[in-house]
Amino acid sequence: MKKLTILLLSFVAVSFHAQVISATVFSKDENKPIPYVKVGAEKEKTGVISDENGRFSIDLSNFNSTKPILIEVPGYEKYSQSVQNFKNLDGQKIFLKEKVKNIDEVKIKPKKLVDKNWGVNTKTKSVMYSVNPDFKNENFLGETALEFNTSRKSKIKNINLNISSYTSDQPVIMRYSIYSEKNGFPDKNILDEEITVELTKDMIKDGTFTLDVNDRNIWVQGKFFVGIQFLKRFQGRITISAALFRTGYIREFYGDWKKMTIAAPAINIDVKVDKNGKNTKDEVRDNNDKVSMLAPDLSQYNMESENSIYGKNDVAGNTLKLNDTELYYETYGEGEPLVLLHGNGGSIKEFYKQIPELSKQFKVIAVDTRAQGKSKDFTKGELNYKIFADDLKNLMDHLNIPKAYILGWSDGGNTGLEFALKYPQNLNKLIIIGANAFPEGVDDDLLKNFKSKVHIMQLANQPENETEKRLLNLMLKEPNISKKSLHQIQNPTLVLAGENDVIKKEHTEMIAREIPNAKLKIYPKASHYLPFEIAEDLNKDVIDFLKN
Repeated sequence: MKKLTILLLSFVAVSFHAQVISATVFSKDENKPIPYVKVGAEKEKTGVISDENGRFSIDLSNFNSTKPILIEVPGYEKYSQSVQNFKNLDGQKIFLKEKVKNIDEVKIKPKKLVDKNWGVNTKTKSVMYSVNPDFKNENFLGETALEFNTSRKSKIKNINLNISSYTSDQPVIMRYSIYSEKNGFPDKNILDEEITVELTKDMIKDGTFTLDVNDRNIWVQGKFFVGIQFLKRFQGRITISAALFRTGYIREFYGDWKKMTIAAPAINIDVKVDKNGKNTKDEVRDNNDKVSMLAPDLSQYNMESENSIYGKNDVAGNTLKLNDTELYYETYGEGEPLVLLHGNGGSIKEFYKQIPELSKQFKVIAVDTRAQGKSKDFTKGELNYKIFADDLKNLMDHLNIPKAYILGWSDGGNTGLEFALKYPQNLNKLIIIGANAFPEGVDDDLLKNFKSKVHIMQLANQPENETEKRLLNLMLKEPNISKKSLHQIQNPTLVLAGENDVIKKEHTEMIAREIPNAKLKIYPKASHYLPFEIAEDLNKDVIDFLKN
């Protein structure tokens, strides 16, 4: 009974201190409710969004009493009130004054205007910005933005958002904003009116939602930011494609804007610009721009590989059932056996540009690694490349292949190194593309991205992400091959990488130096994605090395 009394007293105390204020936001000029208004304390990371009828409820006990309560929505003057005065508005109407629209006359002859597209165009499904209402409320109601910079006055025609997945039974309410710049961060919203969208799945065409804003007469010049915010909770989840190493901006409600140097959302805009103008950030990239070098747009290659037959060819495909895994593989061509091993989270289809050519010279066995592609994994523990090497040895035994060439790309190259160490007698020649001997060989920012993603997955604790989390942890913890171990590899080895690979150049050079019978080739201006970007040159070099 004593415990019950304490519990009741605690409940009364909490109720007493709660300061929940409910009100409705109206337009002063039109005397109509204003939907989806932001209500929160200045510089605070939490707040509420009014509903479609302008109604909201907010608990003021969570806020610092010295900071004013702000009410904002594009097209209206900002409303500010002290916490003490705001308490007196419970149950009342709050009126916002409409902004005076300043329409600048833009005198540019139509013949001088040309169409351009600026921003992030990637449609990747491997790097994503996730919107999940069931995660953290402040993150869900937060806002993300991308910076643009144009030297000439330009008109925005369309705002494009690349969406990799959409799951919701109801329309998803989202807001677009255009911000001016101050001290390198988004500042004031320059829009004269609200841009709110009720997004449904059928509005997304070929992975892109295009919002036509041509009739809104939005002109920009200098630095500006395009932002998106989700306004109403929904049952489901949306993932937006993102570009690695591109700088995005994010804030939690009225909190300060912060840079996201790891990745930025795939927002791009179609504009009309003077043909003598240029976009200094998006059209004229510095040769040292880490974005274009390390993370190129792979959407074209992803589409082509999806449309190819590889990775889903019933005629060439087979499955090997082992105690704790089922390995899917496809076989093409005749001759000496050549095994193809893909990268982390990939599949056989990634070699869609290699299989047709290499199968003219070799018997190609392309394998979906355990827990990836169509291969299954019945274990729950941590993955490692030694396990993958053992799987390959079991597959070779099953196919009666005593000795094979191995070509491994990225994680597949790591598996190739482990195979060379454990089964040298079963390896003929080894080719590794963008492989690493230990995690520190990977670009530092990319490793930080992996760590952040794993942390978010751990907090979300969603079973459907468990395999992806295990694969990310694999890259954070593996491989662990010492220089001394590399020196033990006696098989002829070809070490390949792009000049702008996510594997550090000095690390690739170290691997080639430590393996006694290794040759090294770094492809100029290429990234980590050699099999996509320079397939013809790569195929030729592979055949030359294996045949000669």
